Amino acid sequence: MVTKKKPSPKWRSGCPLNASVEILGDRWSLLIIRDMMLRGFRSYKEFLESYEGIATNILADRLRKLMAHGIITTGRDPLDGRKVIYSLTEKGIDLAPVLTEMVLWAAAHEKTENPGLVQLIQKDKEQFLAAARERWAGKTIAARAK
Repeated sequence: MVTKKKPSPKWRSGCPLNASVEILGDRWSLLIIRDMMLRGFRSYKEFLESYEGIATNILADRLRKLMAHGIITTGRDPLDGRKVIYSLTEKGIDLAPVLTEMVLWAAAHEKTENPGLVQLIQKDKEQFLAAARERWAGKTIAARAK
C-alpha cells in the first residue's frame, strides 16, 4: 500500500508574525534589506563589503530567498549589462516602517551607533519613510522599464 504525503503548508502556522519571521527572521536578510534601503546597495560586491562581513554562500542564499519571497528583484546594470543589480520590490519597500521601528527600538534599549540616523528618524519619521519610498519607487520603475 502506497501512502501519499500531504503537501506541507507554506508556513508552520497561520500566524502573520510567524510568516514574517519565516521570511525575514535571520539577521542577514534584514541587513541586506537595510543596506538596500539606507545605503543604496544594489550589487553583490556592495553587500559583501558591508560592515558585518557576510560570507558569499550565505549572501547568495539570502538573495535567492528574498527574491523567492518577492522582497527583491534583479535586473541588469545599465552601465555594464554583464552585472546584476538588485532592487527592492513594492513588497520590499513596504518593510521601511518595520526597519525604522526596529532602529528606534534598538536605539532606545541598547548601546548603538549612528546617532545621526536615529535623530533623523526621530525628527520626522513620516518624512524619513516618504523619502525612502520615493527613492526606491523611482529605482523600481526604472528597473521595470529596462
